[in-house]
Amino acid sequence: MAIYHLSVKTIGRSAGRSATAAAAYRAACKIHDERTGEIFDYTKKGGVLDSEIVLPRNSPAWANDRNQLWNAAERAETRKNSTVAREFECALPSELSADERKKLAMDFAREIVDRHGCVADVSVHEPNKKGDERNYHAHILCSTRRLSENGFTEKTRELDDKKTKEVDHWRERFSDLQNTRFKELGLDARVDHRSFEVRGIDKEPSKHLGVKTTNFERRTRQESDRRNDWREQEKAQQRVKTAAQQRGDNDEISERLTKARDEGIERRIESIDKTILDLSMELEKAKRERDSQAKLAQEQQREPNQRERFAQTQEQKPVPRELSQRERFEQAKRMQEEKEKPKEMERSQDNKKASLQQTEQQSQRERFEQVKREREEQQKIIVIDRDR
Repeated sequence: MAIYHLSVKTIGRSAGRSATAAAAYRAACKIHDERTGEIFDYTKKGGVLDSEIVLPRNSPAWANDRNQLWNAAERAETRKNSTVAREFECALPSELSADERKKLAMDFAREIVDRHGCVADVSVHEPNKKGDERNYHAHILCSTRRLSENGFTEKTRELDDKKTKEVDHWRERFSDLQNTRFKELGLDARVDHRSFEVRGIDKEPSKHLGVKTTNFERRTRQESDRRNDWREQEKAQQRVKTAAQQRGDNDEISERLTKARDEGIERRIESIDKTILDLSMELEKAKRERDSQAKLAQEQQREPNQRERFAQTQEQKPVPRELSQRERFEQAKRMQEEKEKPKEMERSQDNKKASLQQTEQQSQRERFEQVKREREEQQKIIVIDRDR
């Protein structure tokens, strides 16, 4: 089964790297870095099947020398954090022969050079003896500037800008090149540069440990912490996935119940708020009535009492004739009744006022207890819902 892999990486001085060291390691050769004075000698490194430089047309002759080429690339960059090279790392199909794999890598590099005018240093590597025997791959080390007959010129900025989608173009193009070779050779194998998610495949993408981690495991013959972390993450993801499948439609049912519950609580809160508003209006009305009664009582107090009015009336009347015993008795009786009448009125008003205050206090207490009970019921509903 053919496996697709293509990644684009940059090599920059900010990470302590250089184009001369990268080229020497990938081609398993010796390069003297004229800028730093360092010598990078990887001539004893194994696993390099072939290495070749691909140049734009009308390039200077010195560019065919790997040492001069990458020193010139380093000299072209003046900043301390410059990006000095760009690498296309691609997997070569094990289904192809060695010659076919080399041709595929060289054809791909030639298209990159023709499109961007840069340099491509192609190195084909065989699988590591302790790794996957199908892991044939190529390192295509490219300059970050275009090369003309006068040397390196402007930057290939289009490969840095994601908006241009140049990297996406080259991922798709390398996939097409592989499938074309498979078809020409009558092989059923096919590759696809798109992700599993885009293709609608429910599968986790493969993970790469990286050069340092891989070298650590080969050197110590022990699994790295990164591999163990990945394994634990995969187990956790599988448990979550299994639980989600078992739940089935429970999530949708739970969501509907939660929505209905929330709507019911909102209606209850609106009803309580309305009740509180009504009670507040009734309380204001009772206060107004109380004030009106108090004002009426004050006005009544300002008027002369019955005794004063009777005395004034008696002073204005002429001296009466002598009354009989019966008339005096009737007169005394009326006077006593007139005397008791204001007191009865006062007692009646006091009783009415006390009754009104008692009724108002009782009404307020009942309304307060009603609101309190409804609040407590609302809290109980919320607590029960949370417990569920």
